Amino acid sequence: MSTAKQPGALSEKRKGWFAANRWLLLRRGCQGVLLALFASGPLAGLWIFMGNLAASRLFDTVPLADPFILLQSLAAGSVAAGSGFSGALLIACLYLVVGGRAYCSWVCPMNIITDTAAWLRQRLDMPEGTHLHRSLRYWIMVMVLVITAITGILAWELINPVTLLHRGLLFGMGLAWTIPVAIFCFDLFMSKRGWCGHLCPVGGFYSLLGLASLVRIRAAGRDRCSNCLDCYAVCPEPQVIAPALKGKDGQSPVILAANCTNCGRCIDVCAEKVFSFGSRF
Repeated sequence: MSTAKQPGALSEKRKGWFAANRWLLLRRGCQGVLLALFASGPLAGLWIFMGNLAASRLFDTVPLADPFILLQSLAAGSVAAGSGFSGALLIACLYLVVGGRAYCSWVCPMNIITDTAAWLRQRLDMPEGTHLHRSLRYWIMVMVLVITAITGILAWELINPVTLLHRGLLFGMGLAWTIPVAIFCFDLFMSKRGWCGHLCPVGGFYSLLGLASLVRIRAAGRDRCSNCLDCYAVCPEPQVIAPALKGKDGQSPVILAANCTNCGRCIDVCAEKVFSFGSRF
């Protein structure tokens, strides 16, 4: 059985290091490839994605837009162009299939920063810190839309760490580095997974978008569970695991919670191969 400080140690011993970190490596690869595709334009003149995560065009033809940006624009009273609607609809349909919060674990560059803070907390055996209610992100999301409606400007985009970090990585950070660093310090010293797990309104929005998503993680092998708790230790939203894993009151082995990020870490660290990707059906 692996220790609390090293979740996944038994999985690495049984499956090998690569297999025990497969989904983590794929996520980092996906984030790196996306950044490279965006950066290929300004750095090499090869414009595959023109723009950033807020709004872009694929090969200067296919519009792509963050649905949460569109929602803010509508709240501000702005009428988006047809390409803005179609781009947001295209992205929304994607996450309705793969899971709304797959954006958080597979695309968002802030995920690397907050995961690093969580990893350091684990290695240093730090206390969890301030406990925040997970519904806070939804209240912040509503507040963002209300402020946007009152002011008529996309107020959140002035401080959105995802947009600032992505633009900074492509075009130079400037003072934009202060917000990602502040979030890293907040997660490390004040609250375990405080930003992504409790505060980020973008994650809150995508969790609602993915309520009916098709791709889900399943605890199909839950009868083999050894109660090592490694999956809980690495999961960014550990509260989503128990209903599927323990199967109380006839619960399905499918993790149906909106806040599952489909990151696959529970699959990686489980030595008993309890978890796997599948459909919601």
